[in-house]
Amino acid sequence: MVRDDRVTAKRRLDSAMPRSPNAIFYEEQRLRENKLVYLAFLGGAAMIVLFGWAIVQQIILGEPFGDRPMGDTALLIVGPLYILLGVALLYIFFEGRLVTEVRPDGLFVRFIPFHRRFNQIPLAGVARCEARTYRPIREYGGWGIRGGVGKKAYNVSGNQGVELEYDNGKKLLIGSKKAGQLASAIESISH
Repeated sequence: MVRDDRVTAKRRLDSAMPRSPNAIFYEEQRLRENKLVYLAFLGGAAMIVLFGWAIVQQIILGEPFGDRPMGDTALLIVGPLYILLGVALLYIFFEGRLVTEVRPDGLFVRFIPFHRRFNQIPLAGVARCEARTYRPIREYGGWGIRGGVGKKAYNVSGNQGVELEYDNGKKLLIGSKKAGQLASAIESISH
């Protein structure tokens, strides 16, 4: 019985967002599905270990860290800042996700941990809604909340998404592993 309670509790923690009861479409993509994000994970872990050891060796053990060691005061200021940056990168790695919902009243996205609540994407003035393959690095500079002149993207991994083109020529891309279903759901509420 205790084992079942632990499994149920873990499932509850893993299901990050409660799905809106009136959602026509729901998708949650985790940032760590993107293999390139592992570089951020390694960078964050390296910062924590490197600056943690530098503080221990130089401040606590009294031995200079490196060939040209930083002053103790500077290390006490910079070290914890880099350790916090490393922790932040690890947090983003483990908690980062894009949640997309299509509800009768609109299209909503939430990029956790950067958005505290869902952002409603305006559908008024959408001239075209198309599921398509895109090149995340070439077209948007990578994954995340990306933007450029006249275009914006919410994506966490892969190269599939739905592009909305507005009457004014601006474009918005939402990355999705279910791009066809997302496009159909958006079209069902926008007409």
